[in-house]
Amino acid sequence: MAVVLNDAPWSTEPYSIQRHGVEITSCDSEPVQTPGCIQSHGVLVAFRLVDLSVLQVSENAGRLLGVDAHYLLGKPLTALLGEAGARRLQVFLTSEPVDRNPLYWRTLTLGEVPAAFHLIVHSNDQVGLLELEPAEPDAADPDYYSLVKKSMVRLQAARGVHEFCQIACDEVRQLTGLDRVLAYYFHEDGSGEVIAEARREELHSWLGLHYPAHDIPQPAREIFKRTWIRPLPDASRALAEMVPLANPDNGRGLDMTYCSLRGASVMYTEYLRNMNVAASLTMSIRHAGSLWGLIAGHHGTATPFSWQLRAACELLAQTVSLQLASVEAREHECYGARMQAVHLATLARVARDGDLSKLVDPEPSLLEGIHCGGAAVYHQDKWSTVGSVPGPSELTELAAWLRPRVSSAATPQPLFATDRLAEAYPAAAEYANAASGVLAVPLSKTARDLVLWFRPAITSTVSWAGNPTESPTVPGPHGPRLTPRASFALWQESVQGRALPWTTAEREAALYLRTLIMDLVVGRVEDLTAVNAELASSNAELDAFAYVASHDLKEPLRGIHRHAALLKQEIQAGRTLDAQAIARLETVTRLTVRMDGLLDALLHFSRVGRLELQPHLEDLNAILTESIEMLGTLAADARCAIRIPRPLPRVLGDRVRIREVFTNLISNGIKYNDKAERWVEVGYIAPDESTELPLASDTPTVRSQTIYYVRDNGIGIAVKHRAQVFGIFKRLHRRDAFGGGSGAGLTIARRLVERHGGLLWLTSAVGEGSTFYFTLTAAEPEA
Repeated sequence: MAVVLNDAPWSTEPYSIQRHGVEITSCDSEPVQTPGCIQSHGVLVAFRLVDLSVLQVSENAGRLLGVDAHYLLGKPLTALLGEAGARRLQVFLTSEPVDRNPLYWRTLTLGEVPAAFHLIVHSNDQVGLLELEPAEPDAADPDYYSLVKKSMVRLQAARGVHEFCQIACDEVRQLTGLDRVLAYYFHEDGSGEVIAEARREELHSWLGLHYPAHDIPQPAREIFKRTWIRPLPDASRALAEMVPLANPDNGRGLDMTYCSLRGASVMYTEYLRNMNVAASLTMSIRHAGSLWGLIAGHHGTATPFSWQLRAACELLAQTVSLQLASVEAREHECYGARMQAVHLATLARVARDGDLSKLVDPEPSLLEGIHCGGAAVYHQDKWSTVGSVPGPSELTELAAWLRPRVSSAATPQPLFATDRLAEAYPAAAEYANAASGVLAVPLSKTARDLVLWFRPAITSTVSWAGNPTESPTVPGPHGPRLTPRASFALWQESVQGRALPWTTAEREAALYLRTLIMDLVVGRVEDLTAVNAELASSNAELDAFAYVASHDLKEPLRGIHRHAALLKQEIQAGRTLDAQAIARLETVTRLTVRMDGLLDALLHFSRVGRLELQPHLEDLNAILTESIEMLGTLAADARCAIRIPRPLPRVLGDRVRIREVFTNLISNGIKYNDKAERWVEVGYIAPDESTELPLASDTPTVRSQTIYYVRDNGIGIAVKHRAQVFGIFKRLHRRDAFGGGSGAGLTIARRLVERHGGLLWLTSAVGEGSTFYFTLTAAEPEA
């Protein structure tokens, strides 16, 4: 008997669990949507939507209503509800969203032997369905609204998924009074695991038990994707068959997917009896359009579930599903924040020392970020490792295999992650105890440099509730059929050659670390290596910078030579010096002054690299005051306000050199400004405030240090020019624009900061202003 879900047709043959039994060899073929029977504590009526005439009715109508089921067939619902009741039902059907959405309509006294029934209505496949459930006449239901509201508050306070599921189990058990409520999570392979549980004390715990995928077959899972709750008040109660089995309009069995009274699967009721469970109430947990898990409630004795209780549980299930994403996000965020803090602290050490091998140094190392057993870094043709990792030759061979899989040309996301490395790379089986799982990111486009995290193989003893491979069969009226396991003794299964899977948070943390290393460390290490080679001696340093400046120095010399030659010609010709000649003399004077300034700047810059600092404990507020005084009337003439939001700390440093840094940065902020109201702000960011520092692609990571800044609202600097502004004699505007200058100020400021062991960098937006940040590593604030 073939069964196809997802809105595809089932077998068109009318079918009844009770009459025909079951002949199946796979749980996935049991027709759970069209069982042909209902739970016999209530009555189900199927009717045409157009005229409310009865198409099918459960055979127990005579017992519960005193009206024979065959008598009702073909008659309008007035035969059951009366004229007024039928009219009200028609209004309800047209005014409420009942399609595949069961709604409580009202409670009525019906039947030849009058009895109170709750009436629940919905439509499905152009057929109306009316469920009649006996109502307790004097039942006083608790205040479900207050109970569910309290549950929602508790759920919102959960800090992680397991805590969240435990709260959900506690709240459902308190709401229902069931003996046991458990949260059941579906793994990727379809198997399930009990991850939370609330139970009576005398019951043994099922927490941590695993269940094979076929314990909850695919047809049942499909129904749980569409419905929120599945009540079964008595697993042993006899079923009531539909009369007739086939819908007379289409000849098909009645689709009861959304009916609370739907007859329970034969496999399921036997399964419950094997577990000594008499009643069950199951709710679905959905996440991102998929069935994430179930909340399953079990009771040792038959128990009714009123529609009010079911409505409260359904609302709770929907709340759990809606909040699950935010709880997972919070858990993801907390773990991600911890990994990021470790990686930033590690990178601060790397940035300070300029050595990527420091990534594996302790306190903290890569091991303390992402959970792993070992880590390795390949940089500058050598391996640096920490923890348990494969040997050097094995690492080299693995890296060669990984590179084409993580290079930017091979994949849009440069990352490789697996918890079963030997399946993809058989050679890894030799060192599975160290590296059954690997997470790899490249540090360059060619993936020559790599960072690898390793997880060892785990012998995972999975506790199964019964043998997952057991598929017993019993004789049935139409041949052998499957039956659920009768034994639920703990079954142990060992899983070999596997590591703990890498989570989404861990993959994201690895990619983020890669970005930081590539943007903020690797480039700096390469730059420092080149500069150190170039500046092997002080003479070589001066020669190199003199060569860079030669073009700027030769230009005024050429101008002087040209104008002097013209003057010489005029004098030799016996001409008197006219206005043009005088203008040429003034040009010669101006060019000599400019050349003198360039030479002074070059000489000063060359000395900056040689001078010895004279560090003392200094008050930065006093140094800043001196810097502003040295600027003279520059700020006043430009109508520029100098802002100091709060007093600066005391530092250990060279007073004269720090004053020069402030002077250069403040003067630039004043000069390169075209606003009507100009301002320059000087302040600092303490280490515990550094998370507020905006990061850009050219910003180093120095979270553990005090960061000083000079900010302005000037013209700003385009991204493509940010590195250029620190080059000696590099100006972005014509020489006389914004007050002129030699173009050496920022170069000298950066060199002075570096002499203090610090870094200087900037963030900027064109037209909005710039902020120059710097640190003084050798001049930390006074404690």
